[in-house]
Amino acid sequence: MESELTEVVELRRMESELTEVVELRRMESELTEVVELRRMESELTEVVESLPSDAVNHLFSLGLCVRCVFRVLGVQATAVYASPSLWPSIFPLQQPTDKLCTLCLGILQFTFRDDQTNTKTDDIPLLISDFVKRQGYHCDSFSLQVSIPQIIHHSDNSLRSHMKTKYGSQPWFQHTCISAKDAFKFSILHPLENLLECKSSMDSLRICLTYSASKEPDKCSDNVDTYESNLVGQKPLSSSLENGTSDCCKFLLEMANEPCHFTYLCYRAPLYFGGRYLKYSRNVSQSRWIIDDERMGEASVEEIIGGNILPVCQADSFKFHAAGREDIDVRMLGPGRPFLVEVQNARQVPSELFVKDIEKKINSMENNLVRVKNLKLVGSHGWDLMREGEAEKQKQYAALVWISRPLKDEDFQHVSSLKDLKVLQRTPIRVLHRRSPLEREKIIHWMKMETIAGSSQYFLLHLCTQAGTYIKEFVHGDLGRTHPSIGSMFGCRAEILQLDVTDIKMECFLT
Repeated sequence: MESELTEVVELRRMESELTEVVELRRMESELTEVVELRRMESELTEVVESLPSDAVNHLFSLGLCVRCVFRVLGVQATAVYASPSLWPSIFPLQQPTDKLCTLCLGILQFTFRDDQTNTKTDDIPLLISDFVKRQGYHCDSFSLQVSIPQIIHHSDNSLRSHMKTKYGSQPWFQHTCISAKDAFKFSILHPLENLLECKSSMDSLRICLTYSASKEPDKCSDNVDTYESNLVGQKPLSSSLENGTSDCCKFLLEMANEPCHFTYLCYRAPLYFGGRYLKYSRNVSQSRWIIDDERMGEASVEEIIGGNILPVCQADSFKFHAAGREDIDVRMLGPGRPFLVEVQNARQVPSELFVKDIEKKINSMENNLVRVKNLKLVGSHGWDLMREGEAEKQKQYAALVWISRPLKDEDFQHVSSLKDLKVLQRTPIRVLHRRSPLEREKIIHWMKMETIAGSSQYFLLHLCTQAGTYIKEFVHGDLGRTHPSIGSMFGCRAEILQLDVTDIKMECFLT
């Protein structure tokens, strides 16, 4: 009983200490927030005090929102764009919050039209972060891509021309302004990073925000061009400037009938899994093969490998790429054939450990049709590895051959003596329906024959060839379309009964 009491006392002591630690961390967090808030408030106050009040008043009179005032006046401090809660207490003027900005069309006010054409004002960072989380994306970092209507760029140029005419001689005048796109990023990037608990970078996870104007640019271009030409001198501006720049007001107000339509999506750039596969079955195609709604073969390499990768990545789809292909009835042995699986829009990026688990799962399948080696995540440079030396690569084969006469000793000697034999091959009859009728020169680098015990007409032919050589046709001659062939060299009929690829001389994904 004394032991139990001691445990209870110790448990409560630890609980008390844990509570104190949690409370201390909460207080530290709150203190950090207060310090950061005061720093931002101080920075915002400094920025506001540096702004010319007459220009600020003028821009508000044109119907600009606070962020547009900041960017037109060239404010570089990014924090001021992301601190709307501080504006009412610090900004010396009462900014119009209930009207659509005539310059950004509501983009920097977070006002937009949705797919149901409803106009709404929403917390854009919260809206986007909720969407990313609902979609199930694993997020270590992200890149933000923003598209805004061209008409806003035209409006910026027009207003800048007007501001230069009106205030260009003032010492505070900035000859450049912040673009609406950059100001928008300043406004949402830091809050979005906090909500997603990761930093923005050039990451494969891309958040795309698109604004489109209700008026198409070509319909507005005449008004834009007319107004811009007026500002640069084709029409005197003195009267309009003296009257509160009515031309500028009229132009901007024409553009601000309704907010932009806002859409957003999130997607991940393709992930690439590289490795080598071995195929042990003579009834498995490399890719899914359907003819007249009937499946050819019992499975495909593509489906076995890609089908195990796809669910782990929670992706939309995948594409299978390999360094060449073997026929459905040809086995792929030796170190295997290099391949890439391109995974589209993956929600999850598997760790190295998970990738090894995928490899183990494929290799432990009961039917043992396909195995993979050295499976790993590679960047898009996997394409370069696949292409590197692909045209020059050599392949080795083992073929079971039958000839119509008994083998002679000189047959073995003759075949072994041939080095870098040039072979002319016209497109094989069996693939003419899908390949162009061409004549290709290929090289047989070396050959050797291996006898089969108890048989005088069967043998194993081992050979190393240039990539793209049709081996079956090299054996039987394809009715004379391949020359020379094993049949023509032996002066008899030759048939290939079985074929295996035993090696592909490429460096990629070997380890």
